[in-house]
Amino acid sequence: MLQNSAAARQADREQLIHSLRRHATWMRRRSIQMVFEAGQGHPGGDLSAIDILATLYFGILRYDPKEPNDPMRDRFVMSKGHCTGALYTALAGAGYFPEEELTTYLKPDSLLNGHPNRTYLPGVETNTGPLGHGLPVSVGIAIAGQIDAADYRTFVLTGDGELQEGSMWEAAMLAGHRKLDKLTAIVDRNRLQQGASTEETNALEPLADKWRAFGWEVIELDGHDHAALFDTLGAPAAGKPRCVIAHTVKGQGVSYMRDQAGWHHGVPSPDQYSQALAELVLEEPLA
Repeated sequence: MLQNSAAARQADREQLIHSLRRHATWMRRRSIQMVFEAGQGHPGGDLSAIDILATLYFGILRYDPKEPNDPMRDRFVMSKGHCTGALYTALAGAGYFPEEELTTYLKPDSLLNGHPNRTYLPGVETNTGPLGHGLPVSVGIAIAGQIDAADYRTFVLTGDGELQEGSMWEAAMLAGHRKLDKLTAIVDRNRLQQGASTEETNALEPLADKWRAFGWEVIELDGHDHAALFDTLGAPAAGKPRCVIAHTVKGQGVSYMRDQAGWHHGVPSPDQYSQALAELVLEEPLA
């Protein structure tokens, strides 16, 4: 009986991981379409972050899109706020607003700004854009939960170049001091920022040691491995905040964008757009 139960759990897990991969492919296709039709955007960072967001929104986070301010919800903060192509596709897929709204991306009077705005859009926990703000706000959210003895978890996704901001390390120090074990910071470690690599611009390594020195548990993994992301992000931390350093590739999924700093922002040509969609094959529709 126990063996059969274990087999059933494994089958359910495999089905979920397959679903996460399909969601990620759909998000990549839609985000590229959004950037192409809007004529602007940040596709490289969108594509590096999408597997993380797909795992969170369709495998980990506790939320109800019909009650976006439910006090028991888990919180997610997109600290790298310029990567709205990734965030908006996740929110649409999660049911916060109709998928058709994605066609308005960056257009006049659209709710889908270049940076997420809580005033306009359900599911956005806080406005982000200027880098270095998301982690400090997330620490505040986690402290509030700690004071209230609430059981919600707070997740924040940061860019690696963003870690050159001093406010990030002030927040990290406070989180470690407060032992905020319901706070998880995920670093989208694609090693590229606007114009150059992070290590050329202002070196971050040894990055894991820095987080540990501030009192965080640190886990490093492949940021495109949905199974590893699901297992790690779903597990509770033990007495301290957790930093997940997700090693990713800028432009993941589109061959000509992969690992290219020039695609930090940019718009595919019509031929490049067609090539991207041809490479991002959604073999079966989402359920």
